[in-house]
Amino acid sequence: MINTYMSYNLITRDLGKSLDRVEKQPVVQRDTEYYLANITKVKTIDEFVNNPRLFNYAMKAHGLEDMTYAKAFMVKALKEGVTDPDSFANKLIDKRYAEFVKSFNFAAYGEFATTYAAAEHPVIDLYLKVNTPPNGAPSQFHIQESAYYAQNIGNVKSIDDFLHKDNERLLTYALNAIGLDDAIDDPKLIRKMLEGGIDDPKSPANVDENEKWAAFAKTFDFAGLGEAATTYNLSQRPAVDKYLRQALEEDAGAQNEGVRLALYFSRKAGEITNAYQILGDKALGTVVRTLLGLPDAVAQLDIDKQAALIESKINLEDFQDPEKLGKLMQRFTTMWEMNNPTTSPESMLVSLFQPMEFGISMDTMMAIAKMQR
Repeated sequence: MINTYMSYNLITRDLGKSLDRVEKQPVVQRDTEYYLANITKVKTIDEFVNNPRLFNYAMKAHGLEDMTYAKAFMVKALKEGVTDPDSFANKLIDKRYAEFVKSFNFAAYGEFATTYAAAEHPVIDLYLKVNTPPNGAPSQFHIQESAYYAQNIGNVKSIDDFLHKDNERLLTYALNAIGLDDAIDDPKLIRKMLEGGIDDPKSPANVDENEKWAAFAKTFDFAGLGEAATTYNLSQRPAVDKYLRQALEEDAGAQNEGVRLALYFSRKAGEITNAYQILGDKALGTVVRTLLGLPDAVAQLDIDKQAALIESKINLEDFQDPEKLGKLMQRFTTMWEMNNPTTSPESMLVSLFQPMEFGISMDTMMAIAKMQR
């Protein structure tokens, strides 16, 4: 059997290919095809939670597979949304629920939750607003233009497409909505703004004195989202990508728990800003204790003392650096292998991946109990 370090490297050396292999597994492929073909048809929370194939897929994608039975709990989270900091999902310690609600944001977008795209719905709203007189109704012309835009903007897959003469009607509509009508005669300027994107604070759109360019580049984010820029919705391909990553980690864990831990940690590392986040997640805590050579008994110490100990021994900023993170994972997988040799049958008997570690947190269980009273 391949050891932990080599297994992890084989998977991460070309993560894209590893995920492609998972996607081509017959069961995964069948479930994914069904999900993509049907998720955009869902218009309400009830439709969503009462379609087991869609709901279970979405829950697994967000690491909530163990909670598929708690429909009333999830309905409450979905109904309250995430706009209000005090909403049900936002108040839960486990942030996977808020991420789930954000992906399926019925509270904010209603029947368009699974089809809402920044390049479509908000643009149409802006266009009709700027072209409709106060207390008046939009003209038939503007209604027709909006219908044309809604029907065709999703076919635009690149900056070249957007600037092509055949799509001048769409570009004119978008520029008018955002208040950049005069730019229609300057395709070089439009290209520069779109190619620069918004991720770099010094990009042309971000530094231009006309703040509308930043709004335009954000709305049509070809630089960041590529061909998905005009159709991007968290409930669609992003949810599939999350599902495939979850499946990849589960498959790895069936062979070697250390590999699953390493994959999980590398996925979550960028979100870690303090030691308490590590202590609140038993899988992350296992990785860090292994890295530092700390015994499991350390987990019984006062939580503040544990946090101080971790922060005194490891620089959390290293988790944000891909090169340093790679070295940490090399160290972890090596140490895991030393403590849990893959050649030893006994090492396969103990699993770190019980539901309490990757599933239902204590505050979630308490919330469910309260709902049942």
